Amino acid sequence: MTPKFITRFNAIPHLEVLVLTAALLAGCSGKTDTAAASVAKAPVVSISTVRAQQRNFPVQLEATGTVTPLSTVDVRPQMTSVINKVHFREGQFVRAGDLLFTLDARTEEANVTKALAQLTKDNAALTDARRLLERSRELMGQNFISQGALDTAQSQVDGLAASIVADQAAVQAAKVALSYAYITAPQAGRAGAITVFQGSTVQANITTLVSITQMDPITIAFNLPQRNLPEALAALKGSGQEVQATLPDGNVKFTGRLQFVDNAVDLGSGTVKVKAIFKNPEGTLWPSAFANVALQARTIKDAVVIPQAAVIQAARGAMVYTVVDGKASVRPVEILYTQGLDAAVTGLQVGDLVVIDGRQNLRPGVAVQERSPNGDNKNPSDKAPGASAAQGKSSAATVTP
Repeated sequence: MTPKFITRFNAIPHLEVLVLTAALLAGCSGKTDTAAASVAKAPVVSISTVRAQQRNFPVQLEATGTVTPLSTVDVRPQMTSVINKVHFREGQFVRAGDLLFTLDARTEEANVTKALAQLTKDNAALTDARRLLERSRELMGQNFISQGALDTAQSQVDGLAASIVADQAAVQAAKVALSYAYITAPQAGRAGAITVFQGSTVQANITTLVSITQMDPITIAFNLPQRNLPEALAALKGSGQEVQATLPDGNVKFTGRLQFVDNAVDLGSGTVKVKAIFKNPEGTLWPSAFANVALQARTIKDAVVIPQAAVIQAARGAMVYTVVDGKASVRPVEILYTQGLDAAVTGLQVGDLVVIDGRQNLRPGVAVQERSPNGDNKNPSDKAPGASAAQGKSSAATVTP
């Protein structure tokens, strides 16, 4: 009797374990079936799609720049005097060598006259000394004078010849001083405001008379992030990469060439200064004005391109919804570059159907149906390759170069 009692007593826990296990399995199966049924019973979501394309994708660096003249010259007098006359107007375009100001130069003119007179006097003395030297040589040949007398005559000729050279230098110096009274334009450009007028006293190398700014050609200076420095240096090779510039009003566009990349990165901003040169015959680009600059640094070959509107920025990174067998599927992607409405990405295959409209109502595994332009629904697989991305109404976060 005792062994049977023990066997029956030990069998009770095993029976309870079997019952509990069966209950748990039934509960788990019920949850799985419920989730599957929930997805199966979800309504079909109407969407718009576009196929991922493969093409060369230009990497275009964009920045806001400042129009900067190649050179600006402050015109100052080289002598202290009084303004006699102003020969141009404020804001006038002048050519190199055009007369701008005339100063009072009566003293300098007198100095030139004096130097010329001294030169004439010494020339006459030299002529007389040379005649005496020739006569002394004749007398020396007849033994009428000594060798010392001949040497003295020769010394007089040599001294006067040296005086002539000094007189000529004095004349040139006087003429240079006189030329300072006639102030000409050092370069072609647009004249700024005139700071002095007729009768004003000006000081040598101190008083600024006017500034002349070169307008054609002209440069636009802008800054690029340090990460784009290799691309900028590559674009600088040869004659320089083409650069597009647009004024804020957007009405006028200019085409120039990359000319300069600075030799150091700014520690404060982490950017490098870059300049592009533009022709400006009409003077449309004005110094210190702002302009939008675009530089095509390189091209991503055979990139997979989708609309930016299809990209979803989630906590785990960028992703898109694709359509596989009539159902929504999540695909993580990596954005290589964005330009305009398009984005070059990795993680997709050419021809994948990417959802651009209606993705806010999607979950993985939900059945989807393509929305036609007239409002009817159709199969997503009927979407033609290369469909326009303009149907997307929601945009992804902007990714700057």
